[in-house]
Amino acid sequence: MPLNLGSFSVTIAIVGNLILGFIVFFSRKKSATSVLFLLLTISISLWSLVNFLSYQNADPATVAVLVRLVMFFAVPIGTLFLFFTYTFPHDKFAVRKEYAAVLISYSIFVMIATLTPLIFSQVNVSTGSAPEPVIAPGILMFIIIPVLAILLGILLLAKRTLQSPPDTKKQYRLFSAGASIMFGLILIFNFLLPSFFNNSRFIPFSAIFTLPFVAFTAYAIFKHHLLNLKIITTEVLTFLLVLATAAEIILSSNLPEIIFRFSIVLLVLGVGISLIRSVRKEVEQRELLERLTAQLENANGKLKALDQARSEFITIASHQLRTPPATIKWFLSSLLGGDYGPLTDDQKQALTKAERTNNSQISLIEDMLNVSRIERGKMEFLFEPADLLDLADTTCEQLLPIAQEKHLELIFEKPAFNPPQITVDKEKIRQVMNNLIDNAIKYTKSGQITVRLTFDFNELRFSVTDTGKGFGPEEKNAMFDKFSRGKESIKHSAGLGLGLYVAKVIIDQHKGKIWAESPGEGQGSTFTFAIPINNGLSATTLIDLTRQQPAITKASP
Repeated sequence: MPLNLGSFSVTIAIVGNLILGFIVFFSRKKSATSVLFLLLTISISLWSLVNFLSYQNADPATVAVLVRLVMFFAVPIGTLFLFFTYTFPHDKFAVRKEYAAVLISYSIFVMIATLTPLIFSQVNVSTGSAPEPVIAPGILMFIIIPVLAILLGILLLAKRTLQSPPDTKKQYRLFSAGASIMFGLILIFNFLLPSFFNNSRFIPFSAIFTLPFVAFTAYAIFKHHLLNLKIITTEVLTFLLVLATAAEIILSSNLPEIIFRFSIVLLVLGVGISLIRSVRKEVEQRELLERLTAQLENANGKLKALDQARSEFITIASHQLRTPPATIKWFLSSLLGGDYGPLTDDQKQALTKAERTNNSQISLIEDMLNVSRIERGKMEFLFEPADLLDLADTTCEQLLPIAQEKHLELIFEKPAFNPPQITVDKEKIRQVMNNLIDNAIKYTKSGQITVRLTFDFNELRFSVTDTGKGFGPEEKNAMFDKFSRGKESIKHSAGLGLGLYVAKVIIDQHKGKIWAESPGEGQGSTFTFAIPINNGLSATTLIDLTRQQPAITKASP
């Protein structure tokens, strides 16, 4: 094989080994398997390089140094191969620290010894023939490392391949196949042919024999990421770039020129590995984002299921809670109506307070039921022509005793002319009116509450103005949110902050709008809703709120 063509093939093998070693390392930098694999590929590459160069020089002194370096780099190959076999394919170093320390110390001692005459007393160089090292007695301690370490590693690898579980058996088989090919080729071309046929022409090209081992093992360590199309493209382009640079070695005519151009190849290789690393990082981030998206979708599905279960629980619980207050209301009404005999004034007063508290409890339970219906999209609306003036008048009459008990003046300012009838759900509009007036009574300590009903050709407006606590701009934005309550509201009322939320949904379904205004804290407030006179609603008993309910946002006039 010509010198330059041999240089080119060896360079390609070394470059391929290093690329694969760094790819695996950057894929799993914290894994002991990846670290050991990188160190092993670097050791193999350095051994391959000096092994090749030792056959390309005629200077006896240089050849002697190169032959000793061949032995020098062979030592860590054996040690790292044994460590790698013990650790593969796990992320933690598997060799006990005390054993590793002894083996590493001995390996360092032998590596130093290879650079002295202890291993080879001298190296004879004849023109046209391979270097002939003269073996010294120290060769025995070299045989332990790497020969014995490699043999132990092979035996351990064979054992683990046979005994490995199904999920790792394929990895061990790939590892074993690569090791078998590499050591088989080295045995044939580096030992049998020179020993029995006096043919050493293939020894310089041992780097080519190591490539199958590195490639098979790299694939076994990280096979699924090596198959990523974007990474493969980058790896192939990097390899071709290094290949083109390595082609310059063919034009080299002497050893210094070969070394210089090989250095250029290593520089290009470093840049290519950096590029592969950045592409791999981008791919890993994208894969992580995809996994997180899938996890988020799964979590979102679970949250929806939990929310549905919560809504169903509230519905069931509210239905169960509604029965006792309804029974109490019936008995209180009978007692106050005289069905069980006359009552004293104190008894009437006590029962009236009890009735009022019970009605508040019923209203709270009804709000919880309405929220549950809204969330499940099953809130029923019975639209029909109605007189809002009559609804407002009746609601004010029902709440007047409560206002009087707090010494508040409740005024209903009726329009000069009767408003036209509009299509609404009478019960739900009455519920909204009741909520707005009742809130005004709760949050007003003194003064008056004014209820107004106005209309023009386009819409009908219902408003409630009080002299109560009012609110600031920061509260206005969340006034109609679910479970939203104004500052210090708990001092005035024990509600859950559901009434205005339900009112907003009801008015939205009537194609209207609802909003709140206040000059500021302590200056009273006005709550208003407006419904179009010609709202286009037709008689229906069910609206799918999951599709029609708009987002709960700040309303404005």
